[in-house]
Order: sequence, then structure tokens, then C-alpha cells
Amino acid sequence: MHKAWDDAAADRVLGAFSPTQDQLLPMLHALQAEFGWIAAEAVPILASKLNLSRAEVHGVISFYHDFRREPAGRIVVKLCRAEACQAMGGREMAEAVLAHFKLGWGDTNCDRSVTIEPVYCLGLCAVAPAALVNGAPRARVEPARLIADIEAMR
Repeated sequence: MHKAWDDAAADRVLGAFSPTQDQLLPMLHALQAEFGWIAAEAVPILASKLNLSRAEVHGVISFYHDFRREPAGRIVVKLCRAEACQAMGGREMAEAVLAHFKLGWGDTNCDRSVTIEPVYCLGLCAVAPAALVNGAPRARVEPARLIADIEAMR
């Protein structure tokens, strides 16, 4: 779940950390845990607190794919793109899910109910193809069943 950026809440979250450069990642994780995403407003605040350039902070946020730069949908579907899942029908499963929701990788639909993201190995190779739906693992995923489950959650 996500919520709107709030300067007071961000200050409270960041106040729990010592202002040293090695705290950037923990601070980003804490902000994402609080808001569900990292707002652009966080970049200058973090840069100032940690004596970093805005480019350095932005570079870290953009480098790590798990940091969201905009709110995700209520349902976040992560589809495994690793070789074992691809060999067991993962590509076809992904194509069906993306087509059904009319989304591309990393997109969120206009009502913000579904976000579909690629992930490169969930460690569920023995039960491929695999997915995560709101953090819950799904094994031996069949496209029609996954689509039905997501639709039921909407």
C-alpha cells in the first residue's frame, strides 16, 4: 500500500537515523516502508542530510529496482524472468498476464489496482514458473488461474 508524501512523516522516519553517508540505503528502505515509494521530494532532503549530491542520491534510487519512484498498484505482481521459469512456460505466462491487464513491464494500470514487475529469480526454480503476488509466492503458475486470482483481489 502507498500513501502520499508527507514532510512531517518523512522527517520522523529520517530522524531515527544518524546523518552519515552509510545510512542512505537504510533511510531509503525506511521511506519506502513508510510511503510505499520514494518521492522526488526525498532526494534533496537526503542529499542535504547526508552531505551528498542530488545526483548521488538519485543514482542510488534508480540503480536499485526495488525502490519505487511512484506509487505502485494495490496488487503488485512480480513475475519471474529467470531461466528455469522461462523454460517451464514463464514467458507465455507473462505474456498472457501483461496482455490481460494491458500493461508493460513495470506499469501500473490507471485505477492503480495492479502493477506488474519483472523479477530475476525468486528461488522457486523447482516449482517454476513462479510469481509473487503482494509478497506471497505462487508456484507452478498457470496464466488463467493467476489472472483469475488477481481479478478476484481487485
